Amino acid sequence: MTVAAPLPEAALLRGSLGVAHGVTLRVGGVSAPPFDTLNLGASVGDDPAAVAENRRRAAAAFGRSPEWVMRADQVHGATVRVASAAAIGADADALISDDPDWVLAVGAADCLPILIHDTRTGAVAAVHAGWRGAVAGVASASVARLTQKYGSAPGDLDVWFGPAIRGPCYQVGPEVIAAVVASGGDERTGTWWPDGGEGDRFRLDVPAFVRAQLVTVGVDAARIVDSGVCTHCDPSCFSHRRDRGQTGRHWAMIRAGPANSRG
Repeated sequence: MTVAAPLPEAALLRGSLGVAHGVTLRVGGVSAPPFDTLNLGASVGDDPAAVAENRRRAAAAFGRSPEWVMRADQVHGATVRVASAAAIGADADALISDDPDWVLAVGAADCLPILIHDTRTGAVAAVHAGWRGAVAGVASASVARLTQKYGSAPGDLDVWFGPAIRGPCYQVGPEVIAAVVASGGDERTGTWWPDGGEGDRFRLDVPAFVRAQLVTVGVDAARIVDSGVCTHCDPSCFSHRRDRGQTGRHWAMIRAGPANSRG
């Protein structure tokens, strides 16, 4: 396979944080359809050589080689792990670090990727939140672990939400809403609403749900910035639901920076 040019700027959607971060999009890689082109998921049926080259490009965009990208086995839970060689591949849906040698990465193709930067200490987190992870409180657990490990204060955190499936496109059943309500998801916050044309079906907005959870644990609402991109609607994104499971995976990536590095 011919190695093409480095990852183009258009292949990375960047947010508002003061450290190196972003979410990869579909362009700039070498994968063939239906994984075209920058698929970073190794378990979706894509050519392993193509995935390896795509991962090299994604890591290089953050100034690192793939062995310095911290990834975990995502299980839709609330486990948070500190970046280390020993933790690579362990079960976790959130990763934290204050070491700029590591690039943290979580994969998604409709679930909400959350990137967090502590502007006082320089510590960072990468969080994967589908509805199950949101119900489990993975975002709040990440804030708690940053506080425990690095002395972070919720009021010093900047948060960015990457592309995810949005409420108008995300139909779910009553069992999902029951779990959301049991964990504090309030209809009044815009977290969910009945789907008037589909009987007992509902629409769920995971970003609204997670935003409310973060505010509850002390994160300043004004410092939570949402990309607003819907993976189901935007053709530059992979979407498991839209593409009926035949699709790739994005990585949401972040690298720790120096303390007091708010940008």
